[in-house]
Amino acid sequence: MTTTTHSRVPAGAARAAAPQPSASGVRARRAARRRRLGACGVLMTPFFALLVTVFLIPVGTAVHLSFFSDDQPGLGFGPERQVFVGLRSYAAVLTDPTFLGGLGTVALYCLIYIPLMVVGALALALMLDSGVVRLRAFAQLGLFLPHAVPGIIAALIWLYLYTPGISPVIELFAKGDITIDFLGVHTVVPSIVNIALWSNLGYNMVVFYAALQAVPREVIEASVVDGAGPVRAALQVKTPLVRASIVMVSIFTLIWALQLFTEPMLLSQSSPMISSRFSPSMYIYDAAFTRNNYGLAAAASVVLLVCTIALSYGVTRFTSRADSEEAR
Repeated sequence: MTTTTHSRVPAGAARAAAPQPSASGVRARRAARRRRLGACGVLMTPFFALLVTVFLIPVGTAVHLSFFSDDQPGLGFGPERQVFVGLRSYAAVLTDPTFLGGLGTVALYCLIYIPLMVVGALALALMLDSGVVRLRAFAQLGLFLPHAVPGIIAALIWLYLYTPGISPVIELFAKGDITIDFLGVHTVVPSIVNIALWSNLGYNMVVFYAALQAVPREVIEASVVDGAGPVRAALQVKTPLVRASIVMVSIFTLIWALQLFTEPMLLSQSSPMISSRFSPSMYIYDAAFTRNNYGLAAAASVVLLVCTIALSYGVTRFTSRADSEEAR
């Protein structure tokens, strides 16, 4: 009978037996790590400089101004001085019916504009990618061209088309005994949505088209072999593969929509339905440059910023949760 004995090697001896890195190797790895960190720092410095300059400093200034108000002592003949008022400006903003009405107007605008923008841009990109549209490059350029027109010029063009007496569109409808007021109480928001769609639809279409070009052609060819038609391939194969671009466009469109200013500001010259506080951005402009109440304007700016961040975060969390549930 043979007995086999196993010799146990102490852990310390095993570690001692393992090859230890030399001091020069350790120094080389540390130097390489420092070089990588230095390169990352150099590359990230412009981003953080812009972040601090164009975002953090203005936000900090707005928050600071929102807690103060200009006051003149005595009968108003003395010099103005800043007085700490705490949350009084926030209370004034959140209880002001015109500001709350502007938030409601922007909410209605977003409910109409964002679905039309995302669905319309995606549909155009899918048509371009499928080859249904001929002269693809010219079609893409024609759809993108309105985005190259400055927003003020676009609003002036549509103001001309919306104004009775000079608009060829209204005159054309009148020949068919159709009377339409594009700047009426029920049509002013859809009219603003139309301007925004005309200006930005082509830009988002290009974003979606670029994402569709990155979809592997093998996946699309496999779906065609499995019997998927053009519509089914577009909706069930291509669209899920560009979901990240859809989420990005939705968030950016939401942020831009909440800052609605240029179109209603110009249209307000021809429509009594658009007041000087039609949207939150117009409310902020009116408070700062018409009423010279910078504390109120700063408080309204902070409230709008918080709403924008909260909605953007909500959209991001909702889409992340939907992706994780599908992955399961």
